[in-house]
Amino acid sequence: MTLVAFDFDGTLSDSEMMVLLGEQYGIAEEIADITARAMRGELSYAESLYERAELLEGLPEAEARAAYEQVYLRQGAAAVIEALNDAGHTTAILTGGFTPGVEAALDRDNADVDHVVANELPVEDGHLTGGAEGPLIEGTKDDALEALCMETNTDLDDTVAVGDGANDLPMLKAAGTAIGFIPKPAVRPHCDVVVATMPRLTRVFEEDGLL
Repeated sequence: MTLVAFDFDGTLSDSEMMVLLGEQYGIAEEIADITARAMRGELSYAESLYERAELLEGLPEAEARAAYEQVYLRQGAAAVIEALNDAGHTTAILTGGFTPGVEAALDRDNADVDHVVANELPVEDGHLTGGAEGPLIEGTKDDALEALCMETNTDLDDTVAVGDGANDLPMLKAAGTAIGFIPKPAVRPHCDVVVATMPRLTRVFEEDGLL
């Protein structure tokens, strides 16, 4: 059995949750700029998330839900997840994004993973507080991957990580196999394999004997 851990925004999904939330508040451009700086490694993920969350203070919860409903899986992603599940592997999503958006996208395509590790944007009195909380703000994805290995009794060498951005680097470096999905320039040198489509990712899994 292999543990396959996916990033979400930019990997399983080509949506950016924070940008969608920003569109609801008329600040998508500011959000996108901070996101891009973080993915290039110019800001720590924690710094970027706190900055973006603060800009969203006061956004009505209903508008946040509307943004989450616009999060979609990338074409072919559900089929990849299903194939891995059917082959008996453990599937996980490790994302600095937010649980409601991940769940909305998975539910829409009837996709299911064994574990989701994600963050939250707290709500008080029907509005976002401007804060953020969760295991992948100050915590890093290598720690989350190692915790899942302990929980599932999986050797770290028997893991595959799939990601694209700077905040994926810790899990890509820790995993037995690192796959970059259209990775940022700073990430590409740390990838064993680079792919740009879900069919190509499927072929990599087939070549590695996972499918």
